[in-house]
Amino acid sequence: MKPNKIADLVEQRWPRGPVASTGQLADSRLESRLVAAAVEAGVILRLRRGAYVRRTYWGALKPWDQDRLLVMAHYESTGGYARYSHVSAAMLHRCDVWNAGTKVHVTTQYSNSRTSAGKDVRTHRLPLAPGDLASLWTPDGREILTTTIERTVLDCARILPRAQAAVIGDHALRKGASLDGMRRLLDTSPVKRGSRRAADLLDVLDARSESAGETRTRLLLYSFGLTRFTPQVEIPTGEGLFRADFADDVARVAIEFDGAGKYFDYKPTGEVLVAERRRETALVESGWRVFRLRWKHLDRPGELRRRLLDFLGGPPGKQKRPWPA
Repeated sequence: MKPNKIADLVEQRWPRGPVASTGQLADSRLESRLVAAAVEAGVILRLRRGAYVRRTYWGALKPWDQDRLLVMAHYESTGGYARYSHVSAAMLHRCDVWNAGTKVHVTTQYSNSRTSAGKDVRTHRLPLAPGDLASLWTPDGREILTTTIERTVLDCARILPRAQAAVIGDHALRKGASLDGMRRLLDTSPVKRGSRRAADLLDVLDARSESAGETRTRLLLYSFGLTRFTPQVEIPTGEGLFRADFADDVARVAIEFDGAGKYFDYKPTGEVLVAERRRETALVESGWRVFRLRWKHLDRPGELRRRLLDFLGGPPGKQKRPWPA
C-alpha cells in the first residue's frame, strides 16, 4: 500500500485521543498489519510497546507537551492502573515542568508492580496515605490515578534540583495548591528521605512567578544577592500601568524576562508589543531603567551576573549608584 493511502486511512480511522493503544487502533479498524505499515512508512510513531501517536500530531507539539504525552502513552498501554507521581503527576496536573527528564514516574506500595515495568519508567516504592491520592479524568471520562498536587510538589522537591522543583512548585501555587497544606503534609509524612530538601524548597516558592523563566530568574537574582527585586510590580506611567516581572522601586530598576507567552495570550501580538513599548518608553522617561533577559541567558548564570551587576553599577553595597542594603 502506498504511503499516501496509509496516511489517509490513519487520519480517517484514528481514535478520539492523541495516543492510542493497540486495542483502540484495532477497534477503529486499524489492524496490526496496517499499523505496522504505518510505522514503517513514518505515518505513526510507536511511543512505547502498545502505544502509538500520529507523526504529524507529535511533530507539532512543544517538547514539554511531548513529555506529557509519554505519560499518556504509558496510561494507554498499561490499562490505567498505575498511580502517577513526581514529575509525571506534575505534568498531568498541568504544572510547568522544566528539564526534569522524560521518565514516567509511578508510585507503588508494593514491589514488582506490573504497571511500573519498562525502561521508560521510574518506580518509587513509598507509602501513600488517603489524603495523598487524587484522580484526574481523560476527555472520554476515564480515571487517571495520581498523587495530589501538594504531595506531587513535595515528591518532586525530594528528587529534583531546586530550580526544577521550584518551577513545578510555583505553578502549583498559582493553580491553587496550599503552601500551608504542603508544610503540614511534610511535617506528618513518614517519608524522611529528602525532607530537608523539600522544606528548603517550600521556603523559596512564590506564586507571583508566572512562568518557568520567571521562576528561574527569581532564584538567580537571590543567588546573586539581589534580594530587593519584587515579582510582578505594577508601575504607573503616562501610558498606563507597566507590569514589571521584577522591580526595585528604590533603585528604580525593572527586570523583564522576555518569554513569548506574555505577548500571545489575549491580543494580537503586534498590538500588545506596541502598547508594551509605549509603556516602557514612558517608564524610562520617568527615570526607571529596564534590564531585559531571555531564556538563553539563564543557562549562563556567571555571564548574566556580570552583565546585570555591571548594569546596576556593581554588587549590592558597592554600586556606583545608590543601592539599598
